[in-house]
Parts: sequence; structure tokens; C-alpha cells
Amino acid sequence: MSDDRFEPYDDHEHGRERDHGEHEGDGERHGDLDAGAHAGPGNGTDGTRGRDTPGRPEGAAGSGGAARIPPPRTSVEDTGQPLPAVAPEPEPEPEPLTLEHRVLTSLLGAWALAACTPDEAAAVEEHLGDCGACAEEARRLRGAVGLLQRPESLDLDPGLRTRVLVSCLKRRPPRVPVPDWAAAYDAETARLDALLQDFGDTEWHAPVRLRWYEADEATTRRTTVAGVIAHLTAVDGLVAAALGLTDPLGDLAPEQATPSARTEAFWRGAHHPPTHSVRAPWRAQTHDLVRTVSLTGSGAGRTPVSYGGYELPLHDAMQDRAFECWVHGEDIAEAVDYPYEPPTGRHLHGMVDLAARMLPAVLEARRQAGREVSTGRRLGAAGAPGRSLRLEIEGSGGGEWLIPLDSPAARGSAEHEVAHIALDGSEFCRLAAGHVSPQEAAAGQVGDKAAIRDVLLAAASMSRI
Repeated sequence: MSDDRFEPYDDHEHGRERDHGEHEGDGERHGDLDAGAHAGPGNGTDGTRGRDTPGRPEGAAGSGGAARIPPPRTSVEDTGQPLPAVAPEPEPEPEPLTLEHRVLTSLLGAWALAACTPDEAAAVEEHLGDCGACAEEARRLRGAVGLLQRPESLDLDPGLRTRVLVSCLKRRPPRVPVPDWAAAYDAETARLDALLQDFGDTEWHAPVRLRWYEADEATTRRTTVAGVIAHLTAVDGLVAAALGLTDPLGDLAPEQATPSARTEAFWRGAHHPPTHSVRAPWRAQTHDLVRTVSLTGSGAGRTPVSYGGYELPLHDAMQDRAFECWVHGEDIAEAVDYPYEPPTGRHLHGMVDLAARMLPAVLEARRQAGREVSTGRRLGAAGAPGRSLRLEIEGSGGGEWLIPLDSPAARGSAEHEVAHIALDGSEFCRLAAGHVSPQEAAAGQVGDKAAIRDVLLAAASMSRI
């Protein structure tokens, strides 16, 4: 054995030898040992000096210590966590456009035509609040723009179908003509069906508010577009039953065959709320009614149709059904925000005439119920002239009717006229439908105020669900 002994390891001495390891052989050997003993973040395994670990003093890694290399930082995108919200930089507010008075004056025409840019329009409108002369000129120009082209409905003229049919029938008369008293029903059901044909589920379930008068009070009932068509189907079934056709209610038909009772029975008997599936049965029934009255001839017009508490001859019942089809067509069009024009003048005149002829009987029923206000009643023989009110209907479907006030059997007389009211044709029909209040309906009133009020309330009381 050699007598050489290993000296205790001296770090300071070793350090000095490591400094000279490139020149001395022993320094190289000790440098190798030092690299093995002090491998760490501050020393490379090849003996080179490493970068000091942040936050640790040099030489803090003792001999034999484990390597402590910090892992790479994890990106926030790799964690699956939402990225931190970055507050948007506030946009600078645009400075208001400043224009001279002569420039603003020249822009008034473009502003009236809505042809200005937003900044120009804002500048003009701000100027109009300060300049009275320009404000007056702008008002005049806006009024002139309204005269250039009035807004028109995209819907077809309701009289177009009638004019086309009349023209065709003049050239080739039908083998089975539709009676005149059924033509309005034929036209109004066709118009309503044309409105319904493009409806989707949203439109069929759109809410509709039905309006009518009951005991001189406005009444409403909420349903849907499909519910309105179900209502029309149920009430049209009264005419179908009178003609011997199948009743659409079947076993659901109530004992009291009033329009409201049949409607409620139809709504209650449906397993699900009415949907677009009600359109096809309703339209098929309208075709059957028109075809049947056409085949039975003009003599069928006197066939009685029961409405539960009263009866109407078939020719009046068909006018009544045309009237209700138009009124509820307006209700549906209003629910889906679509324009819907009144019927043609000829058809509207027939509806007004029916309501005017029914007024004396309605007045008598109200008198018996104690709802009459007028106190100047004079009883006379049947057919004798009596106190009368002149009903003047203006516009399309207009005319004049003398309404006997004392008895349905009395005859209207110009010599005994005590009052005169004037209304537009469509306005009078809306009054009779309960869509316009009696206080808002009359455009002109002259004469006995109590008699006028009785007639207007009687017209509103003819409405029903």
C-alpha cells in the first residue's frame, strides 16, 4: 500500500486549485470532482460556470444537493380557464358637426326627405330648436313631402277579385251563378284565406283580442289567430246545419245553439289549442256553403237560420257571416301587423243595410229590457209612420236609412224625423261589431240626443263574440 494519505477535503483550497485547473493536471482532476459534487443550477456538469438561480445566493446549493431547475411557466391558454377580460378602451365621443346658417338652410330639403347623413340630420334638428324661421320652413317642407307619395298598402285591392270575376262572367256566364246575397261571403272568405296562406306557427299562435259590447259595456276575450278561425268555423256551422250540411262541431254541439255557446264548446272540446290545422276545415266549409246556396237557387234565400235566441233568413245570414269574416280578418291582420282593407263598396253597402234593418228590433228588445233613454215614444198602427232617425252613411257603401224609433212595425218617415246622425260606412260597421264605442262613432249629430244615444247603443249591442 502506498503511504500517501488522503487529506481532508478543503473547499477553499479546492476552489483555488479549480481556478488553476486549466494549467495543472491536479486542478483538472479536482475540477472533475467538483463538477460531480456540485452539479446544480449554478454549475454545469462540464465544469463551466452556470447562471445563478434567481433568489438564491451563489454557492447555496450544498454538495450532493438535488438539481432544482424551475419548470417552464404554464400559459393561461393551456389551463382551460377563461382569459381575463380586457377592458375596452373608451371611444372618444364624436364632436358635433358645426355648420353655418346658410349651409343648414340648404340642407332643410334633404332633411325633409330623410336624405341627410346622421351628423347632418343632428345638426339640422339642433338648429331647428333655435331658429324659428327655419323650423317653419322645415314644417312646410315635411308637409309637402307627404303629398308627393302617400304610403300605400302592399296588399291587393279588395275589389280586384270582384272586378276580375265580373269581367270573366260577362264573357262566359256561369252555369251555376253565385247569388248576389252570397257574393260578399264568397269574397270575404277568399280574402281571409289569402291572408292566412303564408302564416307560420308564430303567426297562428299570435294573440288576438276579440271585442264586443255586452250590457252596454265593452267586453274582450283573448285568443289566438287559430282560435279566431275555430270561432268562425263554429258559427258558420249554424248556416251549414240550416242547409243540411255536416255540423263541424259534431257531438260537441251544445243544446243552446247560440254563436257564443258553440264557440265555447268548440274551444273546450279541442284536445289541444287550435293550430294551423283549423284552416283546411274552415275553408272547405266555406266552399261547401257557397256551392250549396248556388245550387239551391235564389229561392233558398228565405230559409230560416237559427242563432239560438233569434232567426235570420238565409240571405241575411250570409251577409252576417260575410260581415263577421271581415271584422275578424281585421282582428287577425292587426295581431300580425298587416294591412287589411274594408270590403268593396257594393259588399259594404249590403252589410250596412242588414244592420240598419235590424236596428228597430234591437231597439224594441232594449226597450223591453229597460235600457231605453228616449221618452218621446208614440205608439201607432202597424205600418204607420212614426218618429224616425235618419242614418246617413258616407263614403264607400254609403246611403241613407230612416230608422223607426217607436216600434219595429212602424215605418220610417222623413216627416217625422227627430234626429240625424252621419258616419263613415266602415266606421258604422265597426260600431256594430263592438270595435268602436258609441261615444266615438258618430261624426255628426243633429236633433234628439236621447234618440241618438239609443240608436248608437243599440248598434253596439248587436255585436257578439
